[in-house]
Amino acid sequence: MRRSGDSAVARRTETYRTGSGQPSVSPRGETVSVRIGVEEEFHVLEVESGLLVPRADPILRRLPRRTFTTELHRSTVESNSEVHASLADLHTDLVTTRRRLDAAAASLGLAVVAAGTAPLAPAAAPHPTDGARYRHMVEDYRTVADEQLICGAQVHVDVPDRDTAVRIMCAVSPWVPVLLALSASSPFWQGTDTGYASWRTLLWQRWPTAGPVGCFASADEYDATVSDLVRTGTISDAGMIYYDLRPSDHLKTLELRVCDSCPRAETVVLVAGLFRALVTDALDRLDHRRAHGGAPDCDGRHEWLRGASWRAARAGLEGNLVDPETHREAPAAQVVRTLLARLRPALEAHGDLDTVRALAEAALAEGSAARRIRRTAQDEDLLACVDMLIAETRGERAPRGTAGTDTPRENLPAADMTGPAPSVRPLTRR
Repeated sequence: MRRSGDSAVARRTETYRTGSGQPSVSPRGETVSVRIGVEEEFHVLEVESGLLVPRADPILRRLPRRTFTTELHRSTVESNSEVHASLADLHTDLVTTRRRLDAAAASLGLAVVAAGTAPLAPAAAPHPTDGARYRHMVEDYRTVADEQLICGAQVHVDVPDRDTAVRIMCAVSPWVPVLLALSASSPFWQGTDTGYASWRTLLWQRWPTAGPVGCFASADEYDATVSDLVRTGTISDAGMIYYDLRPSDHLKTLELRVCDSCPRAETVVLVAGLFRALVTDALDRLDHRRAHGGAPDCDGRHEWLRGASWRAARAGLEGNLVDPETHREAPAAQVVRTLLARLRPALEAHGDLDTVRALAEAALAEGSAARRIRRTAQDEDLLACVDMLIAETRGERAPRGTAGTDTPRENLPAADMTGPAPSVRPLTRR
């Protein structure tokens, strides 16, 4: 819920990228790759009950403001990564940041969870963060703001300029629902299985400027639309643009905003690697059209994209997605592998192919976080789901006190996630 371009990630980003899809040379004479940064949002929970608590402020007082900050509600904390050229460095940053946040919360007897929704979230929150802007949002949007008990992960990628960022959104948008499916981690709302892999998406899209973004010919055209939304009172400022893709208003970055927060840092790395490759691929296609002519690479019809986003939120990796190349339903695994094939040159250019392909195949073999959460609810209860999410957020495979807690994830066999979605056992504390 932060202002466009106002995150610590965005403030730390300076871009020296050309539109060629290759690294450029900075004014200091360094070779600089297309860089990425990540913002993650975390629920603040009481460990014993698994319920959200408005305790972000005391946690944040124990942490550096450069990296950690507030959100709309006091039951949420946001972290901001540094800006990185390599996925390995990004992963190290995310893991380190999560551990610092977890330690700060634990010192207060609390825990943090990276997931689109907390399994036991209440219907509404009476604890908005202090500040005139947040108070206005709560007063103006009422239940939409009250129920904003959701967490997302945002990825920023270098682009040459704002005009280019706006122009490539149309080429990137059709594949954004696939990234949503990979991140899906919010099947439960108020203790009930919604039937969706990402219920957060349905809650999020109630905002007037959330969801798929339209196609614009230039940054000026995009900015004029934003100005109209402010002028009509639909939103109070440009920072309330929450589209799935968003150009920074003062830096050379394009931001992905569609994803659920992910319990495992590896999933965030997977999404970041794919998004960087999507941006690079779109830039290369734009360069080719500029050099050789041809129609714009645009398949961003809002109606089509909204349907594809709904399908991804409903199914996650466990059902069918909409294939952007055929406009037909296809198994999620097939669509993910189609995306990998399309992006192979860009992934190879960044040295990411092996990492991204391995992470994607592992995700397809094990299933989405939403699937893991449902399986845990079936085998135990919703409090066990909370324990699992706490453990995964801090980088452990299993909840505290169970075998295998400190086993490296890459050395564990993939779980069997096939079969129908399970029913949920009654709530009990172990």
